[in-house]
Amino acid sequence: MQFDRVEELISQFASKQILVIGDLMLDEFVWGRVSRISPEAPVPVVEVIRETSYPGGAANVARNVREFADTVHLCGLVGEDVHAERLRSILGKCGIQLSALQADGGYQTIVKTRIIARQQQVVRVDREVVQALQPETQARALAAVKALLPRIDAVIFEDYGKGFLNQKFVDQVTEATRAAGKVITADPNPRNRIEWRGLTAVKPNRAEAFAVAGEAFQEPASNPLDDEALRRVGDKLLARWEPETLLITLGEQGMMLFRPQTEPVHIHPQPREVYDVSGAGDTAIALLTLGLASRATAEEAAEISNHASGVVVGKLGTATLTPAELRASFHEALGREG
Repeated sequence: MQFDRVEELISQFASKQILVIGDLMLDEFVWGRVSRISPEAPVPVVEVIRETSYPGGAANVARNVREFADTVHLCGLVGEDVHAERLRSILGKCGIQLSALQADGGYQTIVKTRIIARQQQVVRVDREVVQALQPETQARALAAVKALLPRIDAVIFEDYGKGFLNQKFVDQVTEATRAAGKVITADPNPRNRIEWRGLTAVKPNRAEAFAVAGEAFQEPASNPLDDEALRRVGDKLLARWEPETLLITLGEQGMMLFRPQTEPVHIHPQPREVYDVSGAGDTAIALLTLGLASRATAEEAAEISNHASGVVVGKLGTATLTPAELRASFHEALGREG
């Protein structure tokens, strides 16, 4: 893709209004240094230097979108606890709209705490109780989504398998969104057996795609276009879900784009030094959706998504990228080609 076209699309992102729906969590990072082994057990003692908190799960998708779009709405569930207060505060400071956010005093806000020392994760501590979405909460969430539909350009489902998304709710939102003529995308989770029927785009990673398709995972071929197992899984999911676009992310191999009655397209990876893959999928679905909402072709949106996630894996922690970093990635790639 030529840089003028990249610039044209990025310039359109700011005016788009995106609604992100899914499982919310708070990502905590405890940064420290290891100077000794504990006398109590053969484990390192981490001396804390600083602590940071970021939106996680679907909230991180919203944060990624917000780097490019002026208006981002978030629909998900939090408790009425100190972690929910912190998450709301962070999201508010990011400029993310919270009118569709649902709260339940009986729900525990999900928190994932990572201990980092010497630029490596030592351990992760999860605080979560997976709970199904209550009917009254689902009704309030659906009403909030329908109220937003007239003014948004796209809906993103971000499924972390924590209970907020179920088949009935997804079908209701999808039906209303399609009737409104808006783009609708999903980042699925194989632990949550939802059928993502009739969406604009669905974006699983390789392992997720194999799991959902009911296929035993196979190691990738050196050339994704010669990967018969991958092609079989892609065709299977196209037939099952009938999306306009199926984008399977392949890590260091880039991405594979599947569309009905069209040969798959391999989106080549960008050479990067990888520090942390956490959150790369959030970035990928955010930029894929922004591209499609801005009338990019499926290939253009996939290429933008590929560059964006490539930048994020070069950062440590739950990260986003800026428009300047995305432009720089394309400049670098076009320089190599030229």
